[in-house]
Amino acid sequence: MIEESVSLRMWKRFVQEGVLDSARLNKRISESWHRCKNGKVNPYEGKGRMILEGEAWELQKEKGRRLLELTLPQISRLSPFIRDVGMIALVIDPEGYVLSMQGEQRTLREAHAINFREGVRWTEDEVGTNAIGTALMAGEPIMINGTEHYSVASHSWSCSAAPIRDGNGTLIGVVDVSAPLARSHPQMMATVSSLACLIEQEWMKERQRDELELMRLAVEEPDEGERLWVVCNQDQRVVYASRGVRQAMRGWAEAPREHVREAGFREGFQIPVFSLRHGGLIGYRIELIRSETRVRPHATGRAVSRVRFRGEAGTSRAFQFTLREVERIAPSDGNVVIYGESGTGKELIARAIHDSSPRAEGPFVAVNCGAVPRELMESELFGYEEGAFTGARRRGYRGKLAQADGGTLFLDEIGEIPHAMQVALLRVLQERKVTPIGSAEEITVNVRVIAATHRNLRQLVKEGTFREDLYYRLHVLPVTVPPLRERKEDIPFLIRHYCGQNGFALELPVDVMEELLAYDWPGNIRELFNVLERMRVSPREEWKRFLSEAVQPECSPGLPPQSAATPPSPRPPLTFREQLEKNAIVRALEKSNGSASLAAEMLGIPRSTFYRKLKKYQL
Repeated sequence: MIEESVSLRMWKRFVQEGVLDSARLNKRISESWHRCKNGKVNPYEGKGRMILEGEAWELQKEKGRRLLELTLPQISRLSPFIRDVGMIALVIDPEGYVLSMQGEQRTLREAHAINFREGVRWTEDEVGTNAIGTALMAGEPIMINGTEHYSVASHSWSCSAAPIRDGNGTLIGVVDVSAPLARSHPQMMATVSSLACLIEQEWMKERQRDELELMRLAVEEPDEGERLWVVCNQDQRVVYASRGVRQAMRGWAEAPREHVREAGFREGFQIPVFSLRHGGLIGYRIELIRSETRVRPHATGRAVSRVRFRGEAGTSRAFQFTLREVERIAPSDGNVVIYGESGTGKELIARAIHDSSPRAEGPFVAVNCGAVPRELMESELFGYEEGAFTGARRRGYRGKLAQADGGTLFLDEIGEIPHAMQVALLRVLQERKVTPIGSAEEITVNVRVIAATHRNLRQLVKEGTFREDLYYRLHVLPVTVPPLRERKEDIPFLIRHYCGQNGFALELPVDVMEELLAYDWPGNIRELFNVLERMRVSPREEWKRFLSEAVQPECSPGLPPQSAATPPSPRPPLTFREQLEKNAIVRALEKSNGSASLAAEMLGIPRSTFYRKLKKYQL
């Protein structure tokens, strides 16, 4: 009790005064306390806030299905011991979500009282210092007792957690054993460390079984004619190659996937391979095409070698030309305007320019001019002093221009910026100085401005809605991002990239891929990713029906016209694309319960544009 009261005094002094005698506290815990204080975690709360339910919870569990399948049998072996001593055992995914919680019933009820339950996100930024969240941050086993927890809700608990890693050292989850402090057991840390070790061993055995199955399935694949293909495991290493690839590429076995591209091949379709034993993803079968010329080694395997692009570059000539333009203009310091339809990835291009420029170590600050209310635009860009106006923050606000000092300011949807702000922005670009609202002091800023728009700025200048002098200040280095319909050969690469980035896989039959390639994608890459999300949560047997409704190729000139019996409409009939756009707006309004601003955000268009569309379609 003496040690606990000392610890409680330390906790009170830290949360109230920020003073901590680090020598009397475990280093990992003191580091966590400082992270929590800097992150403004409320030490007087600590109950779980972020709890997944319904479809979102089912999707999260599905992402962690393999982790659960390997972990729960190991926990079950210890269940009698865990229940007898009044503890609970938990499995947590890398994002901090509790996927499973089991143990003694009384302890489970006490855990639920602080929202410590399945589906909750139990990380440091949500509930303060705790064994799960701190193990995720530190990457090592840890035990947190009583007032070592940052938030009071957990002060009566003792928790031990250990990270689980795969053969490459990648974090795949956390296992935790917890109990009320009064029922804490001296073997909790040993128990959780042993569990993590057993799970990691089982994970390695399962991956070996997966690789053997993948090899067997690959060997059974017919290897005829001139078809070129390889099979890669989940670590993106080649486990099998067709005869033509084996003849052209020495050392293909266990070669990294990018080496195949460097050996004179480019990737076509990719088909995920799923286990016949457990149904999970075990690898990929990639169709290859011989390249006319070999590309230089590069992280993405593409021809552009000096651009740091965070997205998927693909192989299309249209987008490779855009990346070459980025490579050309990135080293300069001139202002840039990026033109492109909504959903084409203009911000990714802006980031590529920044990341490939001498300013790469500086900040990249983005502002969506179409999303900021007109009356708040000035304060958002220029900032303000404390007490500058009613509702101002206590210590004022450092505007986006000042935040971007030494780096890049990205002004998305620059065509939506109010006329008054155009004058103020022009002055900043000329003088490189800003004056926060309520201040008489000018601040010198060193920023490169990259603007983006889906509109024709030159036409806006002619219409008088965009200042000509600002246009010439910004339009120094123009870049155009092609729409997806002009780079359809990149669609398989974009699908692979998005699925890999979001931790799921889609096995797309040839006829489904053909439909995706035939469609013209008026919503561009954003629409493609929305379709992938829909397919992700839809049963495979519903894909054809869903695609027939949502993704149809443009009407062919050879199709017969509408029946002459149809009475004439007082308005001109909508084109196929307009009908798609109208349907998308209706669906967005339904999902947002009639909120126009939320629906516009879902569709990725400015509110002003959204309201014009509502008027156009009489919605």
